[in-house]
Order: sequence, then structure tokens, then C-alpha cells
Amino acid sequence: MGNNYIFSLTPTFTQGLVLGQLSILVLLALVLKYLFFIPPESETETVPFHPLSKSNPSWHQDVEEDHTNSAPEKESVHWFNILARQVVDVYRARLQDNLTGYEGIEVARRKIEDHANELRPRGFLDHITVHSLDLGISAPRLSNARVVNDSDGDSAPTTIEFDMSYTDTISVSLSTSYLFNYPMSSFARLPVSLTISLSLFESKVTLVPPSPASAAPVFTISLPQDFTLNLTTTSLMGSRAMLRDVPKLHELIEYQVRKVLALRGTWKIVLPGMGGLATAQHEVEKEQAASDEQG
Repeated sequence: MGNNYIFSLTPTFTQGLVLGQLSILVLLALVLKYLFFIPPESETETVPFHPLSKSNPSWHQDVEEDHTNSAPEKESVHWFNILARQVVDVYRARLQDNLTGYEGIEVARRKIEDHANELRPRGFLDHITVHSLDLGISAPRLSNARVVNDSDGDSAPTTIEFDMSYTDTISVSLSTSYLFNYPMSSFARLPVSLTISLSLFESKVTLVPPSPASAAPVFTISLPQDFTLNLTTTSLMGSRAMLRDVPKLHELIEYQVRKVLALRGTWKIVLPGMGGLATAQHEVEKEQAASDEQG
């Protein structure tokens, strides 16, 4: 009977484990009670949340201060987006000779194929065949119109900026061959098939009205060179052993598209009755030469 005990001055491993678990539970209960829980009989001070409403006088004060300190309200360009959509639809219809459906797409495909073969470097690329074409269904959208610099009597014209975003289903599928002219002309051909589609094009659009001091006043529309262009390219290279989606080819195509947009990203519109095209062209060349000298 003397050996029937639970605890002793020299506890066993099991007794120590039980004591440790009990002490942890007691400590946890004390922490929860005095640090996190609130006694039922105590009252706490809470700050009620009252959202500002138009009937609250402070709301009117905040609104007045905001209108006083803020910039002028941004102009809506919804009307311009409607016009831009109609202009893009006219270009699509003209490219298809005002035909619809498969006949219109076939006309546009042949035009783009002929134009691509006129521009191709004949010593490096074989005949380009356009297999399919998607002209898209959307148009660029402008937003956030703002005045960049207000002339206020200064000789420099006022500059207006917009934010433009364009997402569409435009795509083209084509095939050609890269010509190897070493050690002799047309020594070998590397077949290449491509599908290029537009994912996103974002940029600022700058509008500069004509200067009264110009000999041929022109209205200038330009795109900066820091635009965002995301193209999706799928490719196949080779005859028997094919290489699929070569990254360097994608980089080359995107670089060329960026280069064309950067070179042709400025349009100058001659005002009717303010000079001929030859005079405007001469003024543009003078401005280009001056900018090249400064650069």
C-alpha cells in the first residue's frame, strides 16, 4: 500500500509532463482573461462611427474646401470616343471596299499581302503570304483630358494631353521564308510562320494647336516614345525540325513595331486656307532640322 501514490518529491517523467501541461493551460487562461477578455460587468468607452452625410454641416465645409483647392474639373471625352469609333469604322470599311463578311476580309487580306510584299527586303525574305486577318471590333479610347501648359498670352501654344488605351482583337497570320545567300544566292530557305495579335496599347496623346507666328499653321497630334505596347506572337521556324515561339523573334517583331510607331507617331494637319502642303512640309523639315541640331 505504501507504493500507491500519485506524486512524490521525486516525480517521474509522466508526472512532470502532466504538471507542465497544466501550468501552460493556467498561464494561457490568465493571459486571455486579463489581456483580451472584458469582464461582463465593466463598461467600455466606444467611439461611434458616423459617416458624413450631405445633411452634416462639416460635409459641406469639406466639399467647399476641396473645390477651392483642387484643380479644374477634368473634361469628359466621351463625345470624342464616339467620333473616334466612327472614324475607325470608316477605315475598316474602306480597307474592305465597303464589303462585309468573308468577302470584305478577303479584300483586306489581299491588300495587306500586296503592301507587305512591296515593303519586304527581297534579298532576305521570300514572298509573304497572309493566311488570315482580323481587323478588330474596337477603337482607341481617350480619357483624362488635361491642360499641360496654359499660354495665358505667351507665344507658346497651349498643349492638351489625353490618356489613350486600346485593346482589340487585331491579328494577322502569315508565312514566308528567310533567304540565305551564302555561299551563293538563294542557297537555302528557312520557312517561318507567324501569328501576331495586339494585346494592349497605351500611350499619352498630345494635341498642340497651330502657332499664329507660323508661315503654315498646322495642328499637331503626337505620341510620346514611352508608350506601352504588348504584342502576342506565336511562331514556327523550320521545315522538318521546327522551332516554336522563339523569344528572339518576338523581340525583333516588337522592336520593329515600336520603331515604326516612334517614327510615325506625329501627325501634322494643315489648316484649310492657311497654306499649302508644300509650305507646311517645308516648315516641318525646318523644325526637324532645328531639333536635330539641338539633339
